[in-house]
Amino acid sequence: MTMEQAAEGPVDAVVEYAGRVLLVKAGDDWELPSGDPERAESASATAARVMYELTGYLVDGTTLLTPDGTAAAHARPAVVCQLLSETPSDDARLGPDELHWAPIAEAVDAGVPESVRVYLEGHTPV
Repeated sequence: MTMEQAAEGPVDAVVEYAGRVLLVKAGDDWELPSGDPERAESASATAARVMYELTGYLVDGTTLLTPDGTAAAHARPAVVCQLLSETPSDDARLGPDELHWAPIAEAVDAGVPESVRVYLEGHTPV
């Protein structure tokens, strides 16, 4: 068993459910939920915590997406999360109007990182 190393910067959370991806409002745009790790917190733990704090959805960070190529050194990590609750808690920082379950194509068009785009394009429903 290997332990996941502590994340060193912001982490994106990727939640795909029924052919849709959860995005959050960021100014005039929609983006993946993201946040900074707490001390010694892994990327998977950060993604799960941030998802709950921002959206109220309980998730389990399962798969770390690692970017490839020359931009990889500057790309922030993204974690695929499994949705564990279909209804958000009332403790969410963001309101319902600040959450959007976007079709995969729309999420890709929103400018997700390359590793997330590749992952989502591989999971597009037929």
